[in-house]
Amino acid sequence: MRFDFANQTAVVTGGTRGIGLAVAEAFLAAGGSAICLYGGDEKAADALRSAHAGDSRLRAERLDVADFEAVKAFWRRLEEQGTRIDVLVNNAGIRRDAVLAMMPDDDWRRVLDVNLGGVFAMSKYAVQAMSSARYGRIVNMTSPGGKLGFAGQANYAASKAGMVALTKSLSKEVAKRGITVNAVSPGFIDTDFIRDLPEEQAGEYRRSVPLMRFGKADEVASAVLFLASRESAYITGTVLEVTGGL
Repeated sequence: MRFDFANQTAVVTGGTRGIGLAVAEAFLAAGGSAICLYGGDEKAADALRSAHAGDSRLRAERLDVADFEAVKAFWRRLEEQGTRIDVLVNNAGIRRDAVLAMMPDDDWRRVLDVNLGGVFAMSKYAVQAMSSARYGRIVNMTSPGGKLGFAGQANYAASKAGMVALTKSLSKEVAKRGITVNAVSPGFIDTDFIRDLPEEQAGEYRRSVPLMRFGKADEVASAVLFLASRESAYITGTVLEVTGGL
């Protein structure tokens, strides 16, 4: 099935690299528009802008999703511009790994603030914007780490587990408004996010996947497009795993 997102606009956080970039590119390929938000990598943002120079359907904008006032201002600007948002993909996420006993307090807070607080803030204003249209799709990017836990990632795992709970709660709050809220849980995906792992650890992770390989970003993007489509109207409050069988 080929999805049609003509005349629809998606906001993708963490949208200039890795999975977020693949998601944004998939929306564009399906006829939609994408607003790609990024936290600070200007080089990646400039590369995206250059790749789509002259395409008014794509724009990249810097935004710290953990800054609630900045998030509020972003959504206010969209409203003032008359830009209707049909889809929100909460993909922005960071890792600051350390065993819990040695984890700096700031690393705990920052991971929770970005990974979970950012989903709260972006979803809060997305729901307000989508409610008037009686239509919307919110897709949150969680992780198997939120269910399984991995040593050295207590902050990351907690943020991703919280995201699943938020997804399920919010889906019940907004269902009557025609808004669905789901999550995608990618396993080990071949992006910069895991390329900093030691080779021995990466090999161990790869062998743990029943399909015996890391996933591709566009494979995750396909799952996101499905949950963001009109065709998924009867699916809400669920988590779609894209893990190779983990």
